[in-house]
Amino acid sequence: MLVVHENRGLNPHIEDITRRLALAGFMAFAPDALFPLGGYPGDEDAARTLFQQLDQAKTREDMVAAAGFLAGVEGGNGHMGAIGFCYGGAIANFLATRLPQLKAAVPFYGSAAPLADVGKIKAELLVVLASDDERVNAGWPAYEEALKAAGVTYRMLQPADTLHGFNNDTTPRYNEAAALEAWGEAIALFGRSLRA
Repeated sequence: MLVVHENRGLNPHIEDITRRLALAGFMAFAPDALFPLGGYPGDEDAARTLFQQLDQAKTREDMVAAAGFLAGVEGGNGHMGAIGFCYGGAIANFLATRLPQLKAAVPFYGSAAPLADVGKIKAELLVVLASDDERVNAGWPAYEEALKAAGVTYRMLQPADTLHGFNNDTTPRYNEAAALEAWGEAIALFGRSLRA
């Protein structure tokens, strides 16, 4: 399982998500996009500032390379999934277009994959959106149309009364009921798709 963080690098929240996946029986790996700049600095505001200095094209390729590393780790069963949040949700969508071996992806409130590449998606998707997230949600209709046209297996989950970032229990936007529902659905998808 590849775990992709928000636009703050590998912070304690994403470390906890990775721990929870491991406790659920998945081999989980969470790369830090900020590694080339010294890694997560321990402060959310400093991390956001550092994040703006990344070469995003290179960072996307680093995430593809991270998936390659994960695929080669001893003890895996050859089935890979990806989960990401905000920036990481966009990366999970992107990885679905780049990794034909990806079995399942769960992008939480992340921008859509490039529409021209949607036909390359082989993974089953659980697209998790917040109910109040104008920027990300604006891209959903075109993304859904492309997913349907490409015959991609997907489901969209959009819990009521949620804001962008509702899964992050370290922020005021956290919505416990919605986060638990989305987490349960994600674990169910990964259980179906990755355990063989």
